[in-house]
Amino acid sequence: MFNQKYEAYKGLMQKIKDIEYAVALLHWDMETYMPAKGANFRSQQMATLQALAHELFIEDSTGVLLQELLAEKESLDAEQLANIQLSLEDYEKATKLPIEFVKESSVIRTEAFQAWLKAREAKDYEIFSPALSRMIDNKREEARLLGYVGHPYNALLDQYEKGAVVEKLDILFKVVREKLVIFVKELHEKGKTSPKHFLEHHFPKAAQWDLGLYLLKQMGYDFDAGRQDISAHPFTTNFSPEDVRVTTRVDEKDLMSMIGSCIHEGGHALYEQGLPTEQYGLPLGSATSLGIHESQSRLWENNVALSLAYWKANFSKLQSDFPSQFSGISTKDYYKAINQVKPNLIRIEADELHYHLHVLIRYELEKGLMDGSISTDNLNKVWNDRYKEYMGVEVADDKEGVLQDIHWSQGLVGYFPTYSLGSFYAAQFFNQARKEIPNLILEIEKGNMKPMLDWLREKIHRYGRRYTSEELCEQITGEGLNLKYFMDYAEAKYREIYSI
Repeated sequence: MFNQKYEAYKGLMQKIKDIEYAVALLHWDMETYMPAKGANFRSQQMATLQALAHELFIEDSTGVLLQELLAEKESLDAEQLANIQLSLEDYEKATKLPIEFVKESSVIRTEAFQAWLKAREAKDYEIFSPALSRMIDNKREEARLLGYVGHPYNALLDQYEKGAVVEKLDILFKVVREKLVIFVKELHEKGKTSPKHFLEHHFPKAAQWDLGLYLLKQMGYDFDAGRQDISAHPFTTNFSPEDVRVTTRVDEKDLMSMIGSCIHEGGHALYEQGLPTEQYGLPLGSATSLGIHESQSRLWENNVALSLAYWKANFSKLQSDFPSQFSGISTKDYYKAINQVKPNLIRIEADELHYHLHVLIRYELEKGLMDGSISTDNLNKVWNDRYKEYMGVEVADDKEGVLQDIHWSQGLVGYFPTYSLGSFYAAQFFNQARKEIPNLILEIEKGNMKPMLDWLREKIHRYGRRYTSEELCEQITGEGLNLKYFMDYAEAKYREIYSI
């Protein structure tokens, strides 16, 4: 039904989103193709556009329009009402951030990103430290402006995962760490490791690139609505459901690094491509949360692409592309090799179990940075100490240590916990998908990923932000997030791989 006020609201939201996506396009270019000298003016351009979008959204007239629509909710259908309620929630948060603060934040992010790039190249944290210090001061001020109960970190956590607070996450990570440490220790003490020397060959960049494109297409990634490029840190960005782009990185000594990043980012991209186009610019046209977003990437990366069924479909392709590297190797050999559990330094290259210790370390550091118990001055040393304590590994240099992730350079403080939450949601969703699609594993073995994608489209993608993460999980599985499904999945899989 036509509602003139709602159409005015929709037009305003889409105008704002157009500007935000223009910023996203400038950012994508900055991380992929922008020449080094473009950084200064790019910072100004992005800050101008972000401030413009923010100004449009926080105008008094926007709040008045939202309140009027809410007062006339009988004239709205369920989807329209959900959009209004969510936009009002966003508006109330946004109006707490002054325009000058938004401009300053944009400049700080751009400068921090450039400093991070230089620091990584030099493997020297000291180059990044001053910019990170400004960033953390900025995030503390953001938390103060938004308001919070308890820990200042809560204000930032809520932006990525609604309802997440340190009081709950502390308990979650304590349980996760204890269970995983015990299980990993059992694997090392009682398990039988499998050979993996054949993964240590040279894998040419061009062949890896082509393989990545093949696997993305197999997942259902629509290249008419996206593209893949190279970046320092793999990421996904979107400008609409019909323009969703991924990036990857290629290490000629590590084939699984490219495969993992392609499929991980492909999972994110499939979510964005599956959002309803008719809700463009509106809350129901955006993802539920970062935790649910991560569930999509981790489901494809781990539950699907690290499964035996997946490699029954794809190992012959691997042998065709890299005949000398995999000559005489069986599908089962390869499957066991890529699923060996071992502590490592790089988060995105971690196995499924140690991955959550990587996230735990970042979670603890972010909490400390936000409450002042940890200083940016010696953050690299604190990082190295935690890796030695939790993982038993020595950090060789800052590039492999505190500079490995892009997130802090972009102001994404509070983001990291969603990685673990995503894995736990993924295991629970995949368990439910197997119940509802009895032949799912057989279809994956045949290289047919469509049943999996169709299920995700139906159960998750089409809803946008209509439900919170917990509400969505309850709707899909009949209960909220339950770590049991992740641990059951991990134990069944790795006990078989390690013969215990």
